[in-house]
Amino acid sequence: MALEVRSTYLNASYLILFAFWALSYVVVIPPPLSLIVQSTLIVYIGSLRSLTLLVKEADGGAKSQDTEVLSANDAYKFPIIGSCSLLGLYVAFKYCDKDTVNLVLSLYFSVVGVFALTGSFSSFASQYITSKKQYGFKKTFPLVGEIDMLCTPAEIVCLIISTIFSAVYFKTKHYMMNNIFGICFCIQSIERISIGSYKTGAILLVGLFFYDIFWVFGTDVMVTVAKSFDGPIKLLFPSVLPTLTEKGKFNLLGLGDIVIPGLFIALLVRFDAVRSQISRLRNIENATFAAPYFLINIICYALGLVTTVAVMYFFNAAQPALLYLVPACLGGSLAVAAARGELALMFAYEEEGADKEKKEAAAAEKAALEAKKAE
Repeated sequence: MALEVRSTYLNASYLILFAFWALSYVVVIPPPLSLIVQSTLIVYIGSLRSLTLLVKEADGGAKSQDTEVLSANDAYKFPIIGSCSLLGLYVAFKYCDKDTVNLVLSLYFSVVGVFALTGSFSSFASQYITSKKQYGFKKTFPLVGEIDMLCTPAEIVCLIISTIFSAVYFKTKHYMMNNIFGICFCIQSIERISIGSYKTGAILLVGLFFYDIFWVFGTDVMVTVAKSFDGPIKLLFPSVLPTLTEKGKFNLLGLGDIVIPGLFIALLVRFDAVRSQISRLRNIENATFAAPYFLINIICYALGLVTTVAVMYFFNAAQPALLYLVPACLGGSLAVAAARGELALMFAYEEEGADKEKKEAAAAEKAALEAKKAE
């Protein structure tokens, strides 16, 4: 199975995603269809854009300060940290003024959204504003660390437009603008965060599998926060369009149900690229290579969403999407590896930076031994 990364299929994905987003303003697209198509396209786009993580910064890859590599230790902690954050929001909405809480959170997401929008659209703008000259500054500040505000003309234009967009969103909270933010947050997260290795990805998915089940089925915390939080932590799919006199009705999907499986699927497309020995190409974003793990898992992700929606409508109750998405993604990848006789290869796969903690621990141990010998 060959994959043309930056050509016809990817461009078509952008167009279809935009079409679904734009049409939802004027017509009611069946929410299940819109949810499944848009979420799958976001994962597809973000995964392919993540291929630049394989390219070194000097060769045109992602800047090191713009990327993050999760370790196995991070994966173990993720459900605990997520639970604390979720419970904190629940308490805030339950015992504090809801409008005040939403005001503070909306301000935060509006500021973060400026940079997410800029990062998402600057690659398009740079095709027309081609100057590579950078303006701004790059300095290290006490406590904060290094701040890189160097921008090309294309990035400056996108930054200005994004700032205006965020200001309008903060004022109106329109669902169309909410979805733009949500889409950009998802794509940027999938594009810039590496889960490091297949083992780390499996740990993360399994941990969040139980996290999602507990907080949705075991308590009202997840549903309460999702409905109370008036901000871009979810995509909204209208079942009844809002009017000047009446509010709309919406189905929703949390961004975590897109980003978490998306990070895992993005790792698999990079695994495909490494297997095909094209991972060091400077123009990897234009490469064509066999991608069985990626393509099968994109299909499995879509089928997981179909199952989630079907069960939700059958029982007429909120469902923890990861209950269906995690087995779909893990099962799909394991099935492909087993069929190809590559289980050991897949489990051994690690990306640069995945073993950072091990190296730091080894270096610290070596330094301690040398200090002991010097005494």
